[in-house]
Amino acid sequence: MYPSAFEKLISQLEKLPGVGNKTAQRYAFSLLEKDNEQIDELIASLGGLRSIGKCHTCGFISEEEECVFCKDQSRNKNTIMVVATSQDVVAMEKTGSYRGVYHVLNGLISSAKGTFPEDINIESLLQRIGPDTKEIIIATSPTMDGEMTALYLDKVLKDKNVLVTRLAHGLPMGASLDYADELTLIKALDNRRKIEND
Repeated sequence: MYPSAFEKLISQLEKLPGVGNKTAQRYAFSLLEKDNEQIDELIASLGGLRSIGKCHTCGFISEEEECVFCKDQSRNKNTIMVVATSQDVVAMEKTGSYRGVYHVLNGLISSAKGTFPEDINIESLLQRIGPDTKEIIIATSPTMDGEMTALYLDKVLKDKNVLVTRLAHGLPMGASLDYADELTLIKALDNRRKIEND
């Protein structure tokens, strides 16, 4: 029905996460309305993705050997937060509460997906840990794969003479108990704490 170039564009857009055929068609028609200069800018931006790789130290996305966090001398190098993806780093940075460094696994252990410890960025984490490393914060999501990965990391870090902690999980602010799933409620119960009245 559509010209072949337009069909190819729709097909490529459908490969993006969360984009079905109708959304891909809307995006394609929207792009069709752009002028040549805007299309050239988009093509240049997409081409620029080829220059983005992974930081050799932590695995975060970077155009250089070291990412902005690993190069930042003001960050606390004694604390390493382990996350699944680069998006998790961005989410944590938005809080403005963490000043340590990161380690991006670029995946999670998943028996269902056939992803094993050797398939993700664990070995380089073990090599990073030195005498100055004080704490490893495991910040994987509270999903089955996230929990499996956290348990595995806890096991392999036992011999490293470093404090291993896990982000607390539970009910988000403003949440209702009746809307929470069982795992969230279990975690909220496990992570309960004394009410502090100052």
